[in-house]
Amino acid sequence: QGSVVEAMVGPGAREIVMDLYDSSECRLVESKNAAENTESRLPWDRFSSWLECVCVVTFDLELGQAIELVYPHDVKLTEKEVNHLTSFMCFPGCLGDTQFSFRLRQSVGRRSSWFGEDAYSRDAPVTLQRELAHFYGYVYFRQVKDAAVKRGYFQKSLVLVSRLPYVHLFQSLLQIIAPEYFEKLEPCLEAVCNEIDQWPSPVPGQTLNLPVIGVIMQVRIPSKNDKPSGSPVKQAQREVGMALSVISPLMLPSIHELDLFKYCFLIHIQMLWELMLLGEPVVVMAPSPTVSSETVLALVSSIAPLRYCCDYRPYFTIHDPEFKEYTTRTQAPPNVILGVTNPFFIKTFQSWPHIIRLGELKMSGDLPKQVKVKKLAKLKTLDTKPGIYTSHKTFLQKDKSLIKRLLKGIQRKRPSEVQSAILRRHLLELTQSFIIPLERYLASLMPLQRSVTPWKTPPQIRPFSQEEFMGTLEHAGPQLTSVLKGDWIGLYRRFFRSPNFDGWYRLRQKEMTQKLECLHLEVICDADLLGWIKDKSEVEIVDLVVKLREKLMKAVRQQLPVKDGVLDKLEGYIQDYHPLSTEDLQTVLHRH
Repeated sequence: QGSVVEAMVGPGAREIVMDLYDSSECRLVESKNAAENTESRLPWDRFSSWLECVCVVTFDLELGQAIELVYPHDVKLTEKEVNHLTSFMCFPGCLGDTQFSFRLRQSVGRRSSWFGEDAYSRDAPVTLQRELAHFYGYVYFRQVKDAAVKRGYFQKSLVLVSRLPYVHLFQSLLQIIAPEYFEKLEPCLEAVCNEIDQWPSPVPGQTLNLPVIGVIMQVRIPSKNDKPSGSPVKQAQREVGMALSVISPLMLPSIHELDLFKYCFLIHIQMLWELMLLGEPVVVMAPSPTVSSETVLALVSSIAPLRYCCDYRPYFTIHDPEFKEYTTRTQAPPNVILGVTNPFFIKTFQSWPHIIRLGELKMSGDLPKQVKVKKLAKLKTLDTKPGIYTSHKTFLQKDKSLIKRLLKGIQRKRPSEVQSAILRRHLLELTQSFIIPLERYLASLMPLQRSVTPWKTPPQIRPFSQEEFMGTLEHAGPQLTSVLKGDWIGLYRRFFRSPNFDGWYRLRQKEMTQKLECLHLEVICDADLLGWIKDKSEVEIVDLVVKLREKLMKAVRQQLPVKDGVLDKLEGYIQDYHPLSTEDLQTVLHRH
């Protein structure tokens, strides 16, 4: 005789249900064991949670730039990635030690070796997520005279390659290890990498002690739950208390923040913030790789806590494999920020809409007078003066009180770190004033909680309507939190056409969908499911059990932020259903 299930839903139903059951069981076990697997990681797994690899790039008289060493030795870089890495050695006139950063595209098909991606991504701020398609390169370059070398110069770079945008941490790490490496070479590098492989993995919200060659760096990994006004140093001190150490730790106030004040154009900060917010194509022409890379990274960070979703290259050279892609004149410039040092680029990028030409940095009372906004037509010669060459008309008015405050700080010789904190706070509040109305409107698109029932699929989130949002600005716009006047509506309309809006909306939509899924799971667990199935047919029970298992599997796989006990309760419900079904149905569900 055919089974009850087959008789009700047709041949093959047994196999479908059994496959679903078996598949979900396997995946649940895999997901639940993921945490246990991290305890018995393979060699270099802890290292991989911080760095992809460490490279030594040298200048060979016959071969040119070449990678001399990659550590760990089993890391495989593609030819394109190697070309990228070596292209950043091509800059003249940098005698002594130089530090800078770059960003390169990963080769297609490369997979991360780090197991904790989901857990880190769930708790880290959006601006500090691991890169899935790019690598960051943090460079310590040394060029000194050396009679023992044919060319007369020792030229070598130590490069840390990572998916993490921890620029301040990794540049500080290089300041410690690079001088040692240049003196002791490979044995020193091997020892450093082994020490990094003993570091605890980066966990958002935790303060960590990271030992390396006799120095302990103390850092706090930011969490998306941190208060925006919180000082990383104070938060770290609260968490570790007055813990004593034989070696006094080197406390880093931030793992990622740069001195924003050093690279800003005081009276034009409003314009630069708008260009970043709108994802406009920008070229930064700087006197050195250090100034180039730090300026680009400072600009990208100016719209935090909003994530900059366009491409950006802190240091870009004519030897870059993607040089042609970004310099073609047959189409409009792409949404990217390029940091360059070669004067050749002035002619190449004449068609770009926004060019920032930097001179040597000076800190004086008349700093704003040194940089002016100029028409693009004036950008013609190699000796072009510093300035912002753009036709962009700002939507918002300048904040004169901020400019006066920072100018007064210069005159009083206020520390650059304090000036930077004032500026960062201003930009944070400005970005929040812009985003809060969007967040408020987005919340109104969520279904009411009472409309989520255990017996139906969760209701849909209403689609985003630009015109409907614009209608909310009169009574709930940025004017509630910002004193700045201007064309806010025009700024929003331009923002809607930018990659930054698309990236923000996709992320928020994903988070809202997960929240709805969590609410549905909680409602299911609070319902009288056992009572509901008493008068239901076997096929309805099969359908319910399969759907509950799918939900459970999805919640575990995506690490949905459900309340404590919900998943255990749901799994208990599934087990409780079996005695209420026929013996034949139990055979299908348990696969005896």
